[in-house]
Amino acid sequence: MKHLNLKKKLFNKLLIVVWLIVVFSGISFLFWQNEWKYSLPTPIPENYHSVRRGDIINISCPPELKEHIPLFLHFFNPACPCSKFNIAYFKSLVKKYDGKLNFVVIVISSDTTYTAKDIQDKFGLSIPVLFDKSIAVSCGVYSTPQAAIINVDHKLYYRGNYNSSRYCTDKNSEYARMAIDSLLNNNSNLVFAETAGKSYGCSLSGCKKPVK
Repeated sequence: MKHLNLKKKLFNKLLIVVWLIVVFSGISFLFWQNEWKYSLPTPIPENYHSVRRGDIINISCPPELKEHIPLFLHFFNPACPCSKFNIAYFKSLVKKYDGKLNFVVIVISSDTTYTAKDIQDKFGLSIPVLFDKSIAVSCGVYSTPQAAIINVDHKLYYRGNYNSSRYCTDKNSEYARMAIDSLLNNNSNLVFAETAGKSYGCSLSGCKKPVK
């Protein structure tokens, strides 16, 4: 009898250990899927075509954009959690710098059912929306969300992150906003921390060097 009771206790302990392992594994998987993997730099695609600050960016933009003011490109994936967390901050930039920059949303998604109006409704903005992955290649962008600022001479002034915080709440790392202010103040000595230029978030496909 004692032997059976001991086996039963050991079996119960084993069940508890297995249950704890399953629960811990499930929590770890959810944490990885929703948090941890987005805090790690996005892997650089094979044959990635690097684009440096000062390079000429030749892209076709909507004719309704104002002339002779810089262009701000917001690379957005509707399915990317990081892109969703970034919406409110991007809207605040559009509101703050309205008339000083042209703002355009560049949608990078394998879902072809989205329309420009769908994206405008997501943001609550009537700014232009383009579905052109080649623009990401031209700017050296391979993750979302990312910002690219092109000056009036069609040169890349900034490409990188909005903030080191996922929700863009760190006032000391508002990289995109700082880049805008620097450009508008004609500052040619723009220097940021390494985290500004590293790509985080959801990776893109098709970011290879264009065929000449």
